[in-house]
Amino acid sequence: MNIPMQPLLALIIGILILIVPRFLNYFVAVYLIVLGVLGLSHHL
Repeated sequence: MNIPMQPLLALIIGILILIVPRFLNYFVAVYLIVLGVLGLSHHL
């Protein structure tokens, strides 16, 4: 199972930012989650 690290990392960081939003903006979190989902779905 070859999972690319960058989209997975972006997805995890995006979810963490949504859970603790005071660290960064919601727009950054949504951007990272979208990047992660698109990156993972491209490799499946």
